[in-house]
Amino acid sequence: MCGRFTQTHSNLDLAERFDLEETPDWQPRYNIAPTQLIFAIVAPHRFKFLYWGLIPSWSKDPTIGSKLINARAETVSEKPSFRTAFKRRRCLIAADGYYEWKKQPDKKQPFYFRLASGDIFAFAGLWEQWDSPTGDRLETCTIITTVANELASPVHDRMPVILNQNDYDRWLDPNFKSAQSLLHPYDAQAMTHYPVSTRVNSPGHESPDCITQSP
Repeated sequence: MCGRFTQTHSNLDLAERFDLEETPDWQPRYNIAPTQLIFAIVAPHRFKFLYWGLIPSWSKDPTIGSKLINARAETVSEKPSFRTAFKRRRCLIAADGYYEWKKQPDKKQPFYFRLASGDIFAFAGLWEQWDSPTGDRLETCTIITTVANELASPVHDRMPVILNQNDYDRWLDPNFKSAQSLLHPYDAQAMTHYPVSTRVNSPGHESPDCITQSP
């Protein structure tokens, strides 16, 4: 799964990487958690702030979003909660790293995963609009996961889908009918990871030391 991630680059870096005409108002984040606002890109290359945890448009209970922070690549086109968004509302979720926890005899050790280059990348995401009975609108999203690659599998058996940059436009295009083919593990040789402090266990810890390598 993917339950925490980072996006620590500047708003100018985001605008350049995702070819955005408008510069987003974004502050670096070191411990993004479910239900929080995150930075996403929707077609045609517009940025949008979305709440992490997808609420299907037909849902009567918005609390379902906290259970739908991830969608499995293997079933995303079939599950009622995701299939409409998969066809019509795919998005890029900007990131530069994510956390995963490895079970150990005495604790769960967090690890930080990122590209070896340190560059910004994009998770494959879906987004939805949900209207409350009183007329309030929530825009929410989920991150798609797949089987872990060779780097990630010793820590966890799942990992978020990291899209190749040359696939961004195809993923965003609702007319592209082979989107499922883009949902595969990222090249392990292009990534790196290392252990970090258990401070990241709490969403209240939000500082650069969250991504500092532990001894």
